[in-house]
Amino acid sequence: MLRGTRIPNLRPYQRPLFSVPPSLRIKFKFTSLSEPQGSRSLDEDSDDFLRWLEQKAGSQISSVLSIGKSAYGRSLFASKTIQTGDCILKVPYSVQVTPAHLLPEIKSLLGNEVGNIAKLAIVILVEQKFGQKSEWAHYVSRLPQPGEMHNMIFWSEAELEMICQSSVYQETINHKSQIEKDFLAIRLALQCFPELFGDITHKDFMHACALVGSRAWGSSKGLSLIPFADFLNHDGASESIVFSDDDKQVSEVIADRNYHAGEQVLIRYGKFSNATLMLDFGFSLPYNKQDEVQIQFNVPHHDFLREKKIEFLQRHCIPIAKDVNGFNSSVESFTIKEVRSAKGKGKGLPQSLRAFARVLACTTYEELGDLAKEAAQNDGRLARRPLSDRSKEIQAHQMLLSRITQLIEEYNAAIKSLVPISFPPMCETLALRRQMARDLLNGELRILKSASAWLKNYCATLTTFTCNCENISD
Repeated sequence: MLRGTRIPNLRPYQRPLFSVPPSLRIKFKFTSLSEPQGSRSLDEDSDDFLRWLEQKAGSQISSVLSIGKSAYGRSLFASKTIQTGDCILKVPYSVQVTPAHLLPEIKSLLGNEVGNIAKLAIVILVEQKFGQKSEWAHYVSRLPQPGEMHNMIFWSEAELEMICQSSVYQETINHKSQIEKDFLAIRLALQCFPELFGDITHKDFMHACALVGSRAWGSSKGLSLIPFADFLNHDGASESIVFSDDDKQVSEVIADRNYHAGEQVLIRYGKFSNATLMLDFGFSLPYNKQDEVQIQFNVPHHDFLREKKIEFLQRHCIPIAKDVNGFNSSVESFTIKEVRSAKGKGKGLPQSLRAFARVLACTTYEELGDLAKEAAQNDGRLARRPLSDRSKEIQAHQMLLSRITQLIEEYNAAIKSLVPISFPPMCETLALRRQMARDLLNGELRILKSASAWLKNYCATLTTFTCNCENISD
């Protein structure tokens, strides 16, 4: 997922890769839920796959890793002792699947609006159509089927309703819509090759896009599927990542710790919240310290300064979203992270959110003018300092507290509705997705509670200070 090139209002579905000079990037990929170590069974055709890949590469891929099966699919295990700093795999660029593998006659018919993700998805569809005749048959045949994937674009409407409190609900809808737009953009080109794409459906394309989004890596070539490396599972605490070495023309992984023979080898995909993991990869973590919450605030319609405040916020670089008709919206979204201490400085609550609340607390044109003067006299940022009127400062933060308290109540109700049902028994897929929903909502609830605790303490401290000052003046 190239965060710097994300599609507006969507999480793009491609993964950046760390590169050794000339450039350094970040890394991601597809995986499964967190799983117990040692739950390994032998992959019967693992030797066949690795032999095929090394023969195709003309070099050794790994001498210390073997493919096995865990509770969540293919994984990589140490076949012998691994020491910290060991290079555990090298996959040459020559055996990585990229948009460059797209047939020229197809590529020439695609418009400029078709990006590398869609192009690589088409490559997968072509190779799947070729079947055993494909040069990538050994790899493509091992990619997960739709029924094995739990990315949220595969969730039913009823399943998505389980997490409707979270912003990832709308992100999933947007994500599915973008894939549909991409399919419409490529459909005319595909229709020119009925022998290859005659029976390709939107669902087939969505599956291929999900494979690319959960397995592809950003690289100097734009986008790559890296066979063998994409069997590695995720550990958020790991320091191991996939590096791209353009000089050596290989992607490699360096062990960040020691492994015993038979132990599953893990890497880090990135510092992702459960919302990202569920949307892009199809799994969640019971506890994820990267969790965050998107929270929305709006300038109320009954506020007689509403239009002035919206204009004021725009002028001072607090972006205002556009509504469905293209007009300025009074709704703004902010990302809250966990506030580690209720008595600290509130790190985790964005300053832009607190500034927004201070603007909302203004009731006169003069108060807005004072904020503008203060911004001009300092670094230009709006309302980043506590309001001089402590009662207004308390009021601003109580507005935040009220909104967060409301969200906490909504999250508690949603989590309560997800209590496991013993009868009738749920299908395995629904049970898994309910657990993912619980992980997501519990994590976001933890963030909201941490923000609530800090806001309560902040307001109480200001109230006590104000009372003490009044007593002294009396």
